[in-house]
Amino acid sequence: MTERTVVHVLRHGEVFNPEGILYGRRPGYHLSRLGVKMAQRVAEHLRDRDVTYLAASPLERAQETAIPLSAACGVTIETDDRLIESENVFEGQAFGVGDGALRKPSAWVHLWNPLRPSWGEPYAAVAARMRAAIQDARDAARGHEAVVVSHQLPIWIARLSAEGRSFIHDPRRRQCTLASLTSFHFEGAGLSHVEYSEPAGDLIPPRDRRAPFSAGGAPEEHRP
Repeated sequence: MTERTVVHVLRHGEVFNPEGILYGRRPGYHLSRLGVKMAQRVAEHLRDRDVTYLAASPLERAQETAIPLSAACGVTIETDDRLIESENVFEGQAFGVGDGALRKPSAWVHLWNPLRPSWGEPYAAVAARMRAAIQDARDAARGHEAVVVSHQLPIWIARLSAEGRSFIHDPRRRQCTLASLTSFHFEGAGLSHVEYSEPAGDLIPPRDRRAPFSAGGAPEEHRP
């Protein structure tokens, strides 16, 4: 009988970011009160699943999202640097749609090649590190289920890579909302399919599903 393993790649919950900046890899950005509720909702959703491995990006928002899961599933949190947010030269700036940032001449030098992208970590590099992290999680949980907590752009690139799709995309159309699960199903060592679900989707007000951009152009919530 073929061994089946599932690796759920979980996006962190909502972040407290009242300034609305692109925080990227900067330290000090924690879950908002709503983000904590999202993390708890996902933990409840996965409580009775056969989760034997849990890893998270080193950033606070990912670690905090993993804490309720650790308690619910009885597994310790491993920190995996490969799950971290993508690098972005606009980190620390307000860079949302309509705020005028794209009209600044100082920004233009970074925007010449959306295929790479020229403003941050190459998509191919993101795909490679995420693929390795997912494969290691699969091996650690072989025959069971694993959860790894990451960020929107790395998760979306990992899915595009797994499905053989182009990395070129509209950031506003990524299917990877806050506290969502992108689940990679393996039969033996081979990937059989990818599923997507939103166990905390009802906690996200419709008006907040499109918000200022984060690293790599990913929409991020910033309500308290």
